[in-house]
Amino acid sequence: MKVRNASPSQKFKDPVCGMMVAPERAAGSVEHHGQTYYFCNRSCLERFSNTPDAFVQETPRPPAKRESTAGEYLCPMDPDVRTEKPGPCPKCGMALEPVQPGPITQYTCPMHPQIIRAEPGPCPICGMALEPRTIIGEEKNPELQAMSRRFWWSAALSAPILVLMFSDFLPSHALQQLLPGRAMSWFELILATPVVLWGGWPFFERAWRSIVNRSPNMFTLIGIGTGAAYGFSVAATIAPGIFPQSFRAPDGSVAVYFEPAAIITTLVLLGQVLELRARSRTSSAIRGLLALAPKTARRINQDNSETDVPLEQIQVGDVLRVRPGDHVPVDGSVIDGRSSIDESMITGESMPVDKKSGDKVTGGTLNTTGSLIIRAERMGGEELL
Repeated sequence: MKVRNASPSQKFKDPVCGMMVAPERAAGSVEHHGQTYYFCNRSCLERFSNTPDAFVQETPRPPAKRESTAGEYLCPMDPDVRTEKPGPCPKCGMALEPVQPGPITQYTCPMHPQIIRAEPGPCPICGMALEPRTIIGEEKNPELQAMSRRFWWSAALSAPILVLMFSDFLPSHALQQLLPGRAMSWFELILATPVVLWGGWPFFERAWRSIVNRSPNMFTLIGIGTGAAYGFSVAATIAPGIFPQSFRAPDGSVAVYFEPAAIITTLVLLGQVLELRARSRTSSAIRGLLALAPKTARRINQDNSETDVPLEQIQVGDVLRVRPGDHVPVDGSVIDGRSSIDESMITGESMPVDKKSGDKVTGGTLNTTGSLIIRAERMGGEELL
């Protein structure tokens, strides 16, 4: 918005949060590419000043600039974190996801579809991570494969440690008799070392990054907790004499904590595997849902002729025909005809809903019986689907 001699009653939209603000009540203004932008508070002003291009859509960027996304990875919680190889996010510790190459040129907020950006980032209204308008491709998740491998090996090595822990509650103490004194500590050390140091190594890396970046998260607690338990237990096993007499048992041994260190590591690995699987399944479900949208629409021209055209060429106000058995191409309203629409993909209800002139229809739903003529109202990222 180019501002010249703005009247006191005139209001302008804050490019960061979208609120309307009058120039005389603005917290500040910034000149950018010959345009003046007003802000409702200092926070919006500072965010815009740091990255103005992220909030201003002046000219569409050519797709060629997105070619570099091949082989790039970003964090779903902190989209500003981008690397050239997979791994954990240095801020929150979540696994980075691949940036899909191809026709992804715009990003929008799932809760506020009016927010459209050329680059990923947080929504200026609600703070949610912006999602690409186009979802393509499905790649194997290397993080899931690595975590699954670490989990199964750690579970196999932690099982004997768990059995030894529960054997303390048995009256006979048979296992303690087979491994008396420090022999049991050495046995647990051999089993727990690969679990903690190899299985839990990604957690130690994430904990260290969180400390370096001053962004503590749950991996900070996991790394400190398991590291302290394992380190104390190693010292107690190798050199129990360094501990005070009050720490040692009558036989000279010191209590060790290999069990919680190994089992906590294994449980956190299980949680990571379940999380990564859920995210993969969610992405697959979204791709399957988007696949229900048709790729073409039957447009009725001004001379009453009908033409099948790609969905990208449909504009607001176009008149479309939806034949029996076709999916509704875009969100719109019925202007002629009567039919039943299967809306189970949206509502979950199995019974089709009758539609007549004036009713709304949703893109991607299935027309079952009659023929409908609809007027296109919303398409692309503005559709309900």
